[in-house]
Amino acid sequence: MKTILTPIALLAGILTFAQTEKDTIKSKEKEIEGVTLTVRKPTVESKVDRTVFNVANSSILAGNTTWDVLRMTPLVSIDNNDAIKAEGESVTVYINDRKSVFTGKELKEYLKTIPADNLMKIEVITSPSSRYEATGTVINIVLKKRDDEGMKGSITLNNRQNTKNSQYTNFNLNYHKKDFTQTLIGSYSDNTYVQKDSSFYSWYADNSTNQIDSYVIGRSKSPSLSSTSEFEIDNKNTVGVILEYYQSNSTSNSEASGSDYLNNVFKSSFDQNQNSTGLNRNLGTNIFYKWYDKEKNRILDVNLGTNYYGQSEDSYFNRDILSVENGASTQTLGAFTDTENRNYYAKIDYTQPLGKSAANFEVGAKINFNNNVVPNNLNGNMLSGLSDHDIFHYEDNITSVYANYSRTFFKKLETRIGLRYEYIDYKMRQDIAGASRKDSYGTFLPNILLKYTFSDKYDLSLTYNRNIWRPWYAEFNPFMTPNTNGIYSRGNIDLDPNPSDRLYMKLGILKKYFISARYMYTDQDYWTDYLKEDIVVNGKAQTINITQPSNFNGKVHKYYLYANTNQTFFKNKFTVNLGLGWYYIDNSDFNAKNDIKGDPYISYLSASTNLSYTNLFNKNINVSAWMEISNQNNGNSTTNKANVFHNISVTKIFPKTQMEVSLQLMNIFQRPNYNATTYNQQGFVRSSSKWDWYGASISFVKRFGNQKVKENTKTDVEKNGGGGK
Repeated sequence: MKTILTPIALLAGILTFAQTEKDTIKSKEKEIEGVTLTVRKPTVESKVDRTVFNVANSSILAGNTTWDVLRMTPLVSIDNNDAIKAEGESVTVYINDRKSVFTGKELKEYLKTIPADNLMKIEVITSPSSRYEATGTVINIVLKKRDDEGMKGSITLNNRQNTKNSQYTNFNLNYHKKDFTQTLIGSYSDNTYVQKDSSFYSWYADNSTNQIDSYVIGRSKSPSLSSTSEFEIDNKNTVGVILEYYQSNSTSNSEASGSDYLNNVFKSSFDQNQNSTGLNRNLGTNIFYKWYDKEKNRILDVNLGTNYYGQSEDSYFNRDILSVENGASTQTLGAFTDTENRNYYAKIDYTQPLGKSAANFEVGAKINFNNNVVPNNLNGNMLSGLSDHDIFHYEDNITSVYANYSRTFFKKLETRIGLRYEYIDYKMRQDIAGASRKDSYGTFLPNILLKYTFSDKYDLSLTYNRNIWRPWYAEFNPFMTPNTNGIYSRGNIDLDPNPSDRLYMKLGILKKYFISARYMYTDQDYWTDYLKEDIVVNGKAQTINITQPSNFNGKVHKYYLYANTNQTFFKNKFTVNLGLGWYYIDNSDFNAKNDIKGDPYISYLSASTNLSYTNLFNKNINVSAWMEISNQNNGNSTTNKANVFHNISVTKIFPKTQMEVSLQLMNIFQRPNYNATTYNQQGFVRSSSKWDWYGASISFVKRFGNQKVKENTKTDVEKNGGGGK
């Protein structure tokens, strides 16, 4: 820890001393003839219902992708399975207020195609209004909008050295003339990653243990292209079309080895080699119409869109087994998937103020169709007795309506009350196995926001949200497939959603210091479950380990305290953002009802800091540093040791040629790792992973044309102030 804190503290001290000395010398050399004030938003803004990371004011953009910047966003963490979390809870990602159709690793790959240079800000909405779909926290990624006359853009070249070498390049073109704006964004990446995993399984029933170690090298070549065409019919009416295409060609090679013991006596061992190739494709379309009466602040927003996602993957496994009972044997297996997901949606939103009472009313509706087809095929001799071919179908129709009403009383009390109703009708089936399920239900999701401003220095806010988290289609698929680490995974067709209630309070002091507290309650959830099953292979019995999501009933109480400050020094050149969080989770009732022998009470601290210095020594040098210390506890998994992430970058800008050169150092003092223990009724699993997010990268950026940017037009009054000032 000291090795990490010391260089960052030293860096901040050097920057502070250097700039103070330079400002002092200049003041002695000549009289100040005039003062120029530059007004810009702070790097991090804390509002009543969200925390806003104004990344356009930060120096971390050069050479990064949106995925990289998301890792460094306050309140946000990403676990070893690439799941994005905010304050330890699952999130839903929006891009320019459009909900992303991706989750997990698919979302990661898509966000890696969006260059960070296009980012305006990232909003972490901890208390979303009824406008947003039924989830917990929302992350809204807001992109820049360029509308100055003529052609402008940029080209970026990046080389990154982790365990292996990777390259990334992108271009941005923007053309605006009178009422027409055209934006074109393209990228290509050639990434190679390495990951090491180790897992130790302990089973209560027969006192058996399994040790599995794996090593994976993966490579992906990913081109992407997106186009946005926008035409202003007049000063109130705008129409546009968004087209997005993403493709990834991937290969991976892995080696895994394992050993099984019964009462500390050797039972069997295996060595597995795996080779796979895959192709992912995504095509998204969106047609929008916006009517905006700026004088009366009335907005009508209409969106029609489709999304297609296809994934094909061929994997070949070769496993050598040595068993005390059955001797030596070799097993081979091929696993083939060809997923096709189709999404269609129509959405309408309307906002307007009510009379002269400082009130605002918002109403909207959305209809959403999903049709997912997942063919699965296995061949070989590893899984005799199990299904080797099937097709899983999942279809749903989600219809939702919502209304928000907000009003300010006495110029001090801001209020917002909202209600959302969602109705889902879904069905799923397996063609061969015959398993099927059909269900439907409706859900009311209320939310309330109150904020009282005592003075210019103090304000207090309180929000309540009812949420529901629904399983992803892949989590329903019960077809069993092998993994690179030697175990098997499958979904669970009987999964139910997870509802929860959240209460959130925030105190603002001097507009610089913020203290927030959150309470979350649920009486059921679905977590990762580990199972042990016996199968027959070549006429011989064999035991395999399986992971699947399962429903668990029981009360869980989560408490959270967070303190944050964002301050600037030296004429807004040096920005410091600090955050400190404390978590306390009461799993006692949950563990007792499910016979889970994990810790019934979990308590831990997390901390993060973002430091940035603009125009160091007045030489157009920008410096930034970021660090996060956190325990990524999740559900029935308890982290055994804190993880430390850090990043230092230096960017040199050449204004005359519009060139930028950036050097970035990632986790150079300690390589990130994940070490956790997961408990269930059958036993526990202690697992560790070493990530590949470390090393160094260098980027070159060439800009051309007028680079002035304006923020995207707000689509509702709530987002103008985040529900508060």
